[in-house]
Amino acid sequence: MNVALWIVQGLVALGFVYSGWLKAFQYEKAKAAWGWVKDVPKELVFFIGLVELLGALGIILPQVANVWPVLTPIAAIGLAAVVLAGALFHVKRKEYREISVNFVFFAFAVFVAISRF
Repeated sequence: MNVALWIVQGLVALGFVYSGWLKAFQYEKAKAAWGWVKDVPKELVFFIGLVELLGALGIILPQVANVWPVLTPIAAIGLAAVVLAGALFHVKRKEYREISVNFVFFAFAVFVAISRF
């Protein structure tokens, strides 16, 4: 079970590093990749990207370093909240293709949170 949990944590971290990096530091690429980026303030996109990057670090580093490992499930809960908010945003905009990715990452983040608590 621990191996599966680490694989899921790694996938979650990689996914959020990718999307967070685009949102925070490659705005033009994010705008080209996701239509919703054009419709929200650039500062909000940047903030979401930073939150995703910090969450990706938080879902891995405390557990690896064994320094305050309780931060790992807390980071997972935070990422699940970000993804849930994103899913609701996509539902409102009728962007149903994006919602499936949100649900996958939501499920992964909840799995990590429950398993690490």
